Amino acid sequence: MSAIKTGGSRFLYDPFDAANARIEANERVLQERWDALTFRLEQIETALERLERRLWLAVMGVAGAVLAQGVNYLISL
Repeated sequence: MSAIKTGGSRFLYDPFDAANARIEANERVLQERWDALTFRLEQIETALERLERRLWLAVMGVAGAVLAQGVNYLISL
């Protein structure tokens, strides 16, 4: 004879696969962590690019000042 299901919750009759649910939850957590890590690395890369531009601007400014002083010295001769 088979058991007759009459009303009630399906959770009373269907088995709950705890191991599978735990694995799925861990996969979701790992995916969220990976997304957060990717987002943070993109922010770091953007900050490094801005810093590199600033450093090159400073180097070019110093080189320009040295060249201007050299030209000024040559003109004054």
